[in-house]
Amino acid sequence: MKTIYLDNAATSFPKPEGVVRAMCSFMENIGANPGRGGHSSSLSAGRIILEARELLADLFGAADINQIILTQNITHSLNLVIKGYLKAGDHVITTRYEHNSVLRPLHRLKEKGLITLDYLPITLQGDVDLQDLERLQRPETRLLIVNHASNVTGLRLPVVKLSRRAKDLGLAVLIDTAQTAGGYNFKWEQLGALEVDFIAFTGHKGLMGPQGTGGLVISEEAASCTAPFIEGGTGSKSDELLQPELLPDKFEAGTQNTPGIAGLAAALKFLQETGRDEIARVIKARTDQLYRGLQEMPGVEIVGPGLENPRVSTLSVTFREIDPAEVAFRLDLDYGVMTRSGLHCASLAHKAAGTYPAGTLRFSPGYFTSKDEIERALSAVAELVGRLS
Repeated sequence: MKTIYLDNAATSFPKPEGVVRAMCSFMENIGANPGRGGHSSSLSAGRIILEARELLADLFGAADINQIILTQNITHSLNLVIKGYLKAGDHVITTRYEHNSVLRPLHRLKEKGLITLDYLPITLQGDVDLQDLERLQRPETRLLIVNHASNVTGLRLPVVKLSRRAKDLGLAVLIDTAQTAGGYNFKWEQLGALEVDFIAFTGHKGLMGPQGTGGLVISEEAASCTAPFIEGGTGSKSDELLQPELLPDKFEAGTQNTPGIAGLAAALKFLQETGRDEIARVIKARTDQLYRGLQEMPGVEIVGPGLENPRVSTLSVTFREIDPAEVAFRLDLDYGVMTRSGLHCASLAHKAAGTYPAGTLRFSPGYFTSKDEIERALSAVAELVGRLS
């Protein structure tokens, strides 16, 4: 059975061929630790890290490549900010569209009595009243955290508008780009012009890199106010017993995932060579095809914004009297169609959408998804829903 992969919101697959080649080449020909020696292999590994940093700075519009902090994943990046920037007594404003990578560290700090927390009202279509942001602000409010796009409904939130107002109010801003970096051609320089303090990203989704890669774009001012999340060897200032303050070393303790970063650099080159506009165009075409097919299907209800609203490729659906988990299981077993069911680590988004606790069935096409695969997936869903109804 030929499988159809529609779970790109979790991780993109397949990867560009260059990603696999770059990772294998590093393991076969270099293998050394960057910054931990002066020999040729260590220097070659360091050049790979530098190249990835340059490509990421170009993508996100960072003024200095040292503003690019390389991490294990976006969860690492978000925890770095939440646990390193916030202080006792701070107040945070966020949204109900956040992933547990934001919600859990925030609620851990709240449980300890270290911070207070409020949620900014945003409709399922992305409408937000900026006066609500002002209403929620307190003297101790320090940070606004916004998910650029929901991993449940695909809604793309108005991060530029929110960031602009937040900066006017004197708040730091953290943007979670897990669902938008790479697959959606956003003009990141808009956030740079607004001096957004933190942009967190992951390598293994829209950027098409390997798992275990990610990072953070951090402003110099925010970096000076953020404590290291992990401390240890950096290959720099080894005589000092405290973590160096210079970037990126302040936040990059320990051995880097250089094979993964080599793969990420290759993925970023693929994005450049293919063109982000072209990648976004293809993904949108597949999303529109999938959306219209599901929209016309009896017994299937699409959750979240329509095609006329700002959105990404993630499409969540529910079924009349059929458990989404049962549909996901049968699609995979009987038809080879890979999706994801459940709460997607974002329970508050499901509560806002009215799909808690059963959750939804989530489809997420990617750049390598073909028109034929979408048609075959739609036929499978229609046949299966008819059979289970």
